[in-house]
Amino acid sequence: MSTRKKQIGVVLSGCGYLDGTEIHEAVCGLLALDRAGAEVHCFAPDIEFDVVDHRTKKPTGERRNCLTEAARIARGRIQDIAEADVAQLDGLFLPGGFGAAKNLCNFATEGSDCSVHEGVAALLHAVHDAGKPIAAVCIAPALLARLFGSKHPSLTIGDDEGTARELEKLGARHVTCPVDDCVIDRDLKVVTAPAYMFDTWTASIEKGITAAVTALLEMCD
Repeated sequence: MSTRKKQIGVVLSGCGYLDGTEIHEAVCGLLALDRAGAEVHCFAPDIEFDVVDHRTKKPTGERRNCLTEAARIARGRIQDIAEADVAQLDGLFLPGGFGAAKNLCNFATEGSDCSVHEGVAALLHAVHDAGKPIAAVCIAPALLARLFGSKHPSLTIGDDEGTARELEKLGARHVTCPVDDCVIDRDLKVVTAPAYMFDTWTASIEKGITAAVTALLEMCD
């Protein structure tokens, strides 16, 4: 008798930590999901964004498509976030990178006054309203604070006090957390981990992301 694989949506925001998805975080999450036997469905918004040169760390003046760039991480297997079918998903995983705070929302520039991309907000609300879990790492928990702050989710971005204050302005309860761990809000089915909010090694973020993915999948049951 076959066991149905858990279907997990992964929301990407481009390719590269300065203007899109943090690649190491995405890969650690995808690997943890694959090792756990989950089936992954990648999504990204079909929007343009400003490109940053990852060598010089300066804007290039160029613009690229978020969905097209995210396809690099997904090896081409990706859909416009507007096409996501919540009925076919058991949960969501959101890696970080500045794209999460610039392309999925504008937290990077607006802080607690931020707004969330319409398609991203629609998907996250639909998943949450269906009682399905969401995991977010690095700066991506800002999306959860913006959308679900009125429910006061417990979440983490590590130990950065300034960022934590902005999330608390939105109603979130920030919990300081080491890089190799995660924070679980079982009532709201939200899991968060700091990842590269700490300046650390990939091996350290992998532990925290794997812990978050493990908790996410447990809450899918």
